[in-house]
This record gives sequence, C-alpha cells and structure tokens, in this order.
Amino acid sequence: MPTPVTFYFDFSSPYGYLGSQRIQAVASKHGRTIDWHPILLGAIFKVSGQAPLTTFPLKGDYAVMDFQRSAREVQLPYQHPEQFPIATVAAARAVWWAKEHSDASINQMVDELVHALFKAYYVDGKNISDAETVVATAATVGIDSAALIEGLQDPAVKERLKKAVDDALANKVFGSPMMKVDDELFWGNDRIEQLDRWLTRGGW
Repeated sequence: MPTPVTFYFDFSSPYGYLGSQRIQAVASKHGRTIDWHPILLGAIFKVSGQAPLTTFPLKGDYAVMDFQRSAREVQLPYQHPEQFPIATVAAARAVWWAKEHSDASINQMVDELVHALFKAYYVDGKNISDAETVVATAATVGIDSAALIEGLQDPAVKERLKKAVDDALANKVFGSPMMKVDDELFWGNDRIEQLDRWLTRGGW
C-alpha cells in the first residue's frame, strides 16, 4: 500500500488552508491518504530565522493580496482574518488529541476537524486561538466537548505537539504547508501540482 502524504501545516498559515483544501484530491488520485501533521510555525521560525510574511514591509501587503488572489484562483472562500497571525496551540493540540485517541471513531474525525478549524478561521472569522472556540468548532463535527476540553490540558497531548514540532524540524520542515511523500519534500500550496506530476511520473 502506498505511504500517506504527510501534510505539515500551521492553522495560522493561509497557504496551509488553501493547500489543505486541495491536497486530498491529489492524494486520492494516487491511492494515498493524508497524514495531517499540525505544527507551530513560531517554534520553527526560531530555528530557521524566519518571521510571518505579513510582518515585512511591502512583502506583507503583497502577501495579503496573494492569499486572496490564490483563493479566488481555485474558487475557495477566503476572508483574511482580522486577528492575524494567531497562536494555534489549542487547535493543533485538538488535532493531535483526535489523531492519537484510543477510540477509532474519534480518529476518523480528523479530516473533518482539520477542515472545520480552517473554515472557522478563514471563512467564518472566528478566533481559533481561543480554546473555547476550538472546542465549539470540534463539536460541529461530532467531537464531545467535555472530552476535548480534558484532552487539551492532558500533559501527554501537550508533549505530543512538542514532539511533532521536533519531528518536523528533524524532517527539515520550515514552512506551511510542506508535504512529504516517499522522502521527498514539497513546500507550498503552489507545489501541489508539482507533487501530482512527481507521483504520476514516479519522480525525476
């Protein structure tokens, strides 16, 4: 069975949002699944020496325009958040909690949870840095609120997110989204088509 496409992302990344909406079709085309791997870009940037695009003069204005233009190109809804960027610890923990829960029915909600959280932030204008908002959003896909509230405070879940960031750095991940397939890394929403061609041709 082909290995999954590992999709590294931060919920505070507009390109991560756009890529998350497009990667599954490509993966399915090649008989692959998606391994969602939420990370924290703030921790990554401390190692890479980067900063959010919108913090730079000139480049920041261009980036906001490009987020919107890129969304229009692929006909995806996008509303640039009033609060941007944000801390995404709670959202990332929620995904890791669901991914590694002992209940398989919760594991199966991960795809929906990822998409619901992205939609909440980039379409509905909700601040998913707030744990209550994360819990309420998760409830819309059927996740029990009380269980998730407890999970977000679980030391094991907190540690799992830290490990996820360390794993990402070990795999030379420096941005969002980054996709890893068969030990090959692809950076950016605009590399999804290249990833598709790579899988079609078997590399080059």
